[in-house]
Order: sequence, then structure tokens, then C-alpha cells
Amino acid sequence: VQLVESGGGLAQPGGSLRLSCAASGSIFSINTMGWYRQAPGKQRELVADITSRDIMDYANSVKGRFTISRGNAKNTLYLQMKSLEPEDTAVYYCHATLFGGSGYWGQGTQVTVSS
Repeated sequence: VQLVESGGGLAQPGGSLRLSCAASGSIFSINTMGWYRQAPGKQRELVADITSRDIMDYANSVKGRFTISRGNAKNTLYLQMKSLEPEDTAVYYCHATLFGGSGYWGQGTQVTVSS
């Protein structure tokens, strides 16, 4: 499975960005997809994930501001981010977990929230 993120960039506090992740390869083996982020000097953390049955989970810090979704073909993952805060600045990574348990990472996309 290959994952390619896009949509990162610079946003002002209170602004919005939408991240996309395109999956290719054995996409029918994908169970859960998610977004993680890693800020400088901090550990990588889960932002949100969604299962093949569309069960979603969010980090408390983004609940009510971020929305995760999958495209109709299930090979694209989105993260709509609203009311962005400087604390959301990080490299955002797409992740896929297969039904067999293997995990795959994208290369990451930078999100910077600054005035």
C-alpha cells in the first residue's frame, strides 16, 4: 500500500485547511485509515482515524474542529480542519492498517498555523 498526502500549507489562526491522502496498491486490504501528526520535539500522535465500517475516533484536542472522512471508492482519506490553532502546527501523516495488521505511512505534509 502506498499513501500520498497533499493539502498542507500555511493557514492563519482560525482558518481552515483540507488534507487528502491517496492510497494505491492493495486498497481492498485496508481496514483503518487515520491521520497522525508530529510537532517539533514531540511524539507522533493520533489526530483521527476511521474504520472500514466508518467508525471514527478523534483526539480530544481536535474534536469539534476536525472532520475525517473517506472517499466513495475508499481509497482516499480526507481531514477537514477548521478553527486552526498555532498548536495544530505539525507534520501530518496518513496511516493505513490492513486487516492482517500491517501498517503503512505516507511521507507527511507540513501544516503551519501562524499569523
